Amino acid sequence: MTHLDWQILTRKRGSSTQGVPPGKESLAWVNNTVTLITGDKDAVLVDTFLPEQQSKELVAWVAQSGKNLRTIYVTHAHGDHYFSLALLLERFPEAKAIAAPAVAEAIKRQIEPEFVRSFWEPRFPGQLPKKFVAPQPAEKDTFQLEGEELRIVPLGHTDTSHTTALHVPSIGLVVAGDAVYNETHLYLAECDAAARSEWLRALDIIEALEPAAVVAGHAITDPDSSPRHIEATRRYIQDFNATLAEAATHLDLYTGMLALYPDRVNPGSLWAAAKAAKPAS
Repeated sequence: MTHLDWQILTRKRGSSTQGVPPGKESLAWVNNTVTLITGDKDAVLVDTFLPEQQSKELVAWVAQSGKNLRTIYVTHAHGDHYFSLALLLERFPEAKAIAAPAVAEAIKRQIEPEFVRSFWEPRFPGQLPKKFVAPQPAEKDTFQLEGEELRIVPLGHTDTSHTTALHVPSIGLVVAGDAVYNETHLYLAECDAAARSEWLRALDIIEALEPAAVVAGHAITDPDSSPRHIEATRRYIQDFNATLAEAATHLDLYTGMLALYPDRVNPGSLWAAAKAAKPAS
């Protein structure tokens, strides 16, 4: 039986949220995490980066592994998890990019030129790749790496709709996409109360897998990939709900959560979430 292994690569980028109140400038960044799952000869990559330069670094990193990249799996439809696909498929033409059907369809819409121009280019001017491709819809909820099963785990709404994780039972690994955050403010801007409840149920699904390691989509520079971040993410959502119930304004919500989580990176995500949950009257 093939022995699988895994490694991660993180890259820091600026937040996509503008106009964040002063005071946390040293934390105004976010890391993206990609995971390479390897066998004796072949590999599966989970998620990608956003900026073109980081995408080129990702291609080089995968090439340096010496493995044959067979599959690129995208956990959910946020651009910072799939923007490298065109460069990767150009370098590794035998690889196949896949995602859950709802994710693949959402990405297909999001790479339309008008959406890229109106949404992404203003946030990351001059940084985006020149080409975009969408993954193919996965035909089944499992696929193989050298005879070992990798399972697509539907999670519903976490930081966006129709998110998934990838479970590798033989090594106790869950690549959680953005369902789990590691010392980073959660992106709750797309979440109403029902969606936050759905996210809590998603964490229960991941926890029930009893993973030995959990890769968070957004993490500090040297993440530990510990399952403890499942509970930490759950507690953050519960604290957001409680703080929201007491807050009169979005600034109250923002400062209240900062008091609870002063050291998490990317306060821009919290600012966007606060404005979405408590719109200015």
